[in-house]
Formats: sequence, structure tokens, C-alpha cells
Amino acid sequence: MSRRLVDLSIALENDAIADPPFMRPKIKYVGHVDSFDAMAAFFPGLRREELPDGEAWAIEHVELSTHNGTHLDAPYHFHSTMNRGERAITIDEVPLEWCFQPGVKLDFRHFGDGYVATAADVQRELERIGHELKPLEIVIVNTRAGLCYGQKDYVSTGCGMGYEATMYLLERGVRLTGTDGWSWDAPFVYTAEKYKETHDASLIWEGHKAGRHIGYCHLEKLHNLESLPADGFTIACFPMKIRGASAGWTRAIAIFDE
Repeated sequence: MSRRLVDLSIALENDAIADPPFMRPKIKYVGHVDSFDAMAAFFPGLRREELPDGEAWAIEHVELSTHNGTHLDAPYHFHSTMNRGERAITIDEVPLEWCFQPGVKLDFRHFGDGYVATAADVQRELERIGHELKPLEIVIVNTRAGLCYGQKDYVSTGCGMGYEATMYLLERGVRLTGTDGWSWDAPFVYTAEKYKETHDASLIWEGHKAGRHIGYCHLEKLHNLESLPADGFTIACFPMKIRGASAGWTRAIAIFDE
């Protein structure tokens, strides 16, 4: 038996558009020549010509939000409580077993931008692929946004998962979900239009806010979901352990045993 790994993560980079302008990462690259002074500070008297090819080290200085790049949101991101009143856990408290489980892919690429998926949509897709959900399976949603990564309309592209769609999954024991969109919910520009018309604040972040009732995590800004089948793989998505944080970066991968 051989093992195949599929990268489901985007890279952290300066130029690709994956967030609104105020949230984008800033990476400063320091090369082998420019870093000589930093290295020399550890070794008084060191001359550049003493080093192989005159090179010191390469290093990067990064300014990030915990929600840049492919990341895992903790229940604390959604609300201060989960499970109808318990303290919401932070990313360093997320159970590791949630992050390494069989994966299931829902193909929602046919839904228009701003569409809010329902429980009926989830049920129909599970019936189409012939899959019955099991507790702790990781359910990922392939939206149209995946193919728009890095483009100026990425943040406003794809469908989102509504409250009832999210609860449908959580009530069946799912505790970790994911999307290739910027957000688990529908793009904000469409929700803002609905709120302007209705002044119904329950529409805002409704998929995220399901975590108040059943605590769960979700991955955002996944990539390469088009290459995955509906099931038959395992997902590993352990987050960076940041004390008390609402999210942590992850190198999410799909694992196939062949």
C-alpha cells in the first residue's frame, strides 16, 4: 500500500489577493547577504569573506493575522460561549482528534455567489454521493471561490453555509468543517444587501454563530478541493498552538492510502 498526499493549503504571500486590504499579510524577506550583520553580532570579529560564498542566513519577518492563509477557526472566534452556555474553547484547546479524521467533500460549485446553503442542500448532496455522515468526519465544501483564489473578486466569490446547513452537520456529530472560500458564511457583500433590506441581524455570520449552540471548528481558504473525490481520504489539519487565540494557521492535507 502506498500513501499519496494532496496539499489543501494556500501559501502566505504578499501579492496574492486572499483577504480584504486591511487584513493582508506583510512578509519582509532578508537574504543571505543582507543578513550578515545579524549573524556577525553573534560572533565578534567575523568577516564576511570567512563564510562559505560570503553568505549568512535567509530569514523572513512576517506580520500576520491568525486568519491569514489557510487556517482553522476555534469556537472562540464565533462567540464567547459554545454548547449553549459553556465557555468557548480557543485554538490551543481544540481536541487533536477533531483535526485528523476521514474527509467528505460537498460539491457546491454550482451555487451562485452569495447563495446561502441549506440543510436540504447538504442532504441532497450527501444522497448524490451516497455518503452517510459519521461522527467526527471532516466535511469540506468546494465552492466556486476555489478557482478564484488570488484574484480581486476572491473575497466576494462563492456560496456560504447557513445556520441550518451548519447545524445539520453538527447534529450528526461533525465537529470540523471547511471551505475554499474566504469565509464559511456567504460573502459579506451579499449579506449586507440582505441586512439593508430586512434589518434582520440573525443573517449576519449565521453559519459561524451556529457554534453558540454546538461548538465546532472550521477551515477557511482551503485550496485544490477540485482534485478530491467525494470521500475515501483522510484530512490532517493540526493548527498552530497559539495561547488563547481565535484561530491558528495550518498546512491542511488530504491523505490517500492506495
